[in-house]
Amino acid sequence: MENTVLSPSRLMPVSVVIPVFNEEAAVATEIQNIRAVLQSHGIVHEIIVVDDGSSDRSGERAVSAGAVMLRHVENRGYGAALKTGMAAAQHDTILITDADGTYPADQIPVLLDQLESADMVVGARTGAEVHIPLVRRPAKWVLNWVAARVAGRKIPDLNSGLRAFRRDCARQYLTILSNRFSFTSTITLAFLADDYRVVYHPINYHPRIGKSKITPWHFMDFMMLVLRMAVLFQPLRVFLPLAMLFGGLGVLKTVYDIFALFPRTSASVWGIFYLPVLSATAVLLLFTGFQLLVVGLVADAVLRRIAQYHPLIPSRAVTTSAASTSVHDVGASRGTAFPG
Repeated sequence: MENTVLSPSRLMPVSVVIPVFNEEAAVATEIQNIRAVLQSHGIVHEIIVVDDGSSDRSGERAVSAGAVMLRHVENRGYGAALKTGMAAAQHDTILITDADGTYPADQIPVLLDQLESADMVVGARTGAEVHIPLVRRPAKWVLNWVAARVAGRKIPDLNSGLRAFRRDCARQYLTILSNRFSFTSTITLAFLADDYRVVYHPINYHPRIGKSKITPWHFMDFMMLVLRMAVLFQPLRVFLPLAMLFGGLGVLKTVYDIFALFPRTSASVWGIFYLPVLSATAVLLLFTGFQLLVVGLVADAVLRRIAQYHPLIPSRAVTTSAASTSVHDVGASRGTAFPG
């Protein structure tokens, strides 16, 4: 993709957080590329590398490249490394990326520019050159599809590792953000569920330098995460379809039981009121559907009640504009953005 020239005055200072675990082959080059791009656009920045218990020379390479290096004594996970970096960051604008050379550094200024009118900007791996291993694409498609149903909107890339957001907004979700690879998926669903503006910018995705840390077993972790986030933020999106499914099956079984009654007995139509018509299966399905509906309604009511006492930070995508006043007015009007 082409490098976009942006006005430096429009872009706020940024803290770049890079989690690292055994990435000595690429981390120094990645840091140099990011710094060159940010300096060329005049963006005030710091680059924080969090060495998550690497057994190679990743930390040394990061320091030699001029980054601020924080180190975990033992491997705590991708999400834990990001949390450590965010806590140490000097600036409120946070950009996260990987150290394996897969994400294009030249797109970082574009993400920061779009963050001016958004709460999170994600580098969606939907560009012309996307090198995602074929074995991972079916699982990725399924995961994105399920997450889109939960969020109620299309999600081009659920767990992209290149994204920009504001720390004060993300801090609201620290207690539920995973310490593992599902950190990015969690924060995406959390922002969408609370109606924050998430913008997707298409990027290329280069071949990885080194060995990937993601295994097929992580797919189930991601899937469980999506369902857990649905229960936390949008319980009716999980319980209502399940209630309708079981309730619908119960109704069908009830209709079948009623029509199957007459060939077996000589009872009249009124027999449905005093004969044992419904089977145990029909009763169980109807009762299960009713229970799921009640649980979903109660969970939704509890979440709405809790939200009254824990208001969210206002979205940066919402601004107010006041009409200009005459010279006789006491105060002057002005357009302001909600504080974040």
